[in-house]
Amino acid sequence: MLEFKDLTISYGKHIVIDQLNLQLENPKIHGLVGFNGSGKTSLLQTIFGIKKAASGQILFNGKPLTKHDIAFLPTTNYFYSYLTGREYLRLFPLNNAHFKLETWEQLLHLPLDELIEHYSTGMKKKLALLAILKLDKKIILLDEPFNGLDLESGKILNLLMDRLAERGKTILVTSHIIETLTASCHFIHLLENGIIRKTFQQAAFDTIEKELFDKFIARANDLLDDAI
Repeated sequence: MLEFKDLTISYGKHIVIDQLNLQLENPKIHGLVGFNGSGKTSLLQTIFGIKKAASGQILFNGKPLTKHDIAFLPTTNYFYSYLTGREYLRLFPLNNAHFKLETWEQLLHLPLDELIEHYSTGMKKKLALLAILKLDKKIILLDEPFNGLDLESGKILNLLMDRLAERGKTILVTSHIIETLTASCHFIHLLENGIIRKTFQQAAFDTIEKELFDKFIARANDLLDDAI
């Protein structure tokens, strides 16, 4: 179980996550939704250790979480210049006995012998995802992984998350497109004003958009009344 105890994340005096207490079952796929600025990326960066929490704990199976347990796919990935996709993947140790690069090359249509600088945004996303699969970590953090993917690749990602959960992985994924989460997640957590306002199980996924947008639409309509 991935557990947050009184976790607070801040930038100076600005608190983005406020004393978060949450337990994420494993192996499950957990979605995280919320408007821009709600703290989704900050939470993932803190779990991975890029950002330091102001206070609180992050535990995995009752012990302090370490980087050895986690793989992180950020929204935007960094790549060294003048590397091909195949050379980039060689930088990552192969810890996954199921990983077969030739199969992935065909499935994702990746030109691994071309320079990464010639890749599209979606191709770079898929390449970074393959690096994570090689590492075979227990917890996988995916920050807006569907950005830039075509419909076919997006569907493959949904299928992949299902397989990873079946093999014991705990996945935390963010997306601004709710349908990409409802297609695979076991739970979806609504982050609002620094707290998890509600956790939805699969039977209640059809109510997420109403919970998320009702207040927003009412306020937007009020402003539009003044503006038009």
